[in-house]
Amino acid sequence: MVLLTTYTIKTMKYLWIVALFLVSLMVIPEAIQAQELSKKEKKRMKKEQKRKLKEMKRMGAEEFQKLQDQQKAVKERASELESELASIKGQLDGKDSEIRQMKDQMRRLETQLQEARAALEAKPEVQNVPLSNQYDEGLIFRVQIGAYRDKNLEQYLDTSENFSGETDPQGLQVYTLGNFRDYWEADKFKKYLRAMGVKDAWIVPFRDGNRVPIKDVLEELRSKQENL
Repeated sequence: MVLLTTYTIKTMKYLWIVALFLVSLMVIPEAIQAQELSKKEKKRMKKEQKRKLKEMKRMGAEEFQKLQDQQKAVKERASELESELASIKGQLDGKDSEIRQMKDQMRRLETQLQEARAALEAKPEVQNVPLSNQYDEGLIFRVQIGAYRDKNLEQYLDTSENFSGETDPQGLQVYTLGNFRDYWEADKFKKYLRAMGVKDAWIVPFRDGNRVPIKDVLEELRSKQENL
């Protein structure tokens, strides 16, 4: 019985010390605020403080342990929130770094664009000279892609120097692609077109802008090759 009483007294003393400490934490801020309150408010606050103190004195060991557990849970939750906050801050810092890199890249591209525009403005203006004129002299090879009686593509002939057309003696519209000085390059292009589905593609030679027989040109090329 004596041992139980001693343990109970020690426990109550411990609870009493803790209670006074907790009460002091609540009383001091309220006491400072009470200096600016009326006498009626001060009286009400004192009664409230006494009531809280009595409640702390009546608190048993089990309730005190519950209060400690609640405080521990709050601390753990606060620690988790701090970790989440630090993680989010790290992610934001990474995004800020990416944004800075993108802005730097945009500034570099803008600088390069301005330099390109300045260089373009500094160059003398080039007169529009038909490029097809350079193929009106000498021997060239083109690849015929078709001959049509009811297909007129004249409106597209000026869009590229590599697309040409003429009317043959039978009244057919003959269209060719490419301008090659080398026969074998023209032959390679012809094979590409056939592989793409242009089954009627074949080589036609032109000399000084006029179409000439392929047989005569091949014999001429063979003769030159033999004389080398």
